[in-house]
Amino acid sequence: MALGAVALLLDPAGRILVGGAALLLVALAVREALLRPRLAAGPDGVAVRTLTGTRVLPWGLLRVRVRSARRWGTTVRTLELEGPAGGADDGLLIVLGRWDLGADPVSVAGDLAELRPGGGPAR
Repeated sequence: MALGAVALLLDPAGRILVGGAALLLVALAVREALLRPRLAAGPDGVAVRTLTGTRVLPWGLLRVRVRSARRWGTTVRTLELEGPAGGADDGLLIVLGRWDLGADPVSVAGDLAELRPGGGPAR
């Protein structure tokens, strides 16, 4: 921030860069504040909060998967929720990482499997 303050005093280009960075940080903070928590499980299914609203994916049509990939020398896991789109689309795919979930995707998938009515695993 000290460099940003110096850039504001020195030149107009610095003002533009610092102003743009500040707007981006504010937008990211607002997004994270609005979307927490991202997932909530209930008797009807899993509710997922997005910027456009909350979508409920019914248990009977929900498919939960954990994907692992190697990126930058580390293993990255993501939780995939696949369900009906409710429109003309073939389906809805929501991919959430550790940052979105606030926990390890493997443990969240296990929790969802336990909460599923009938106790069955995700299809």
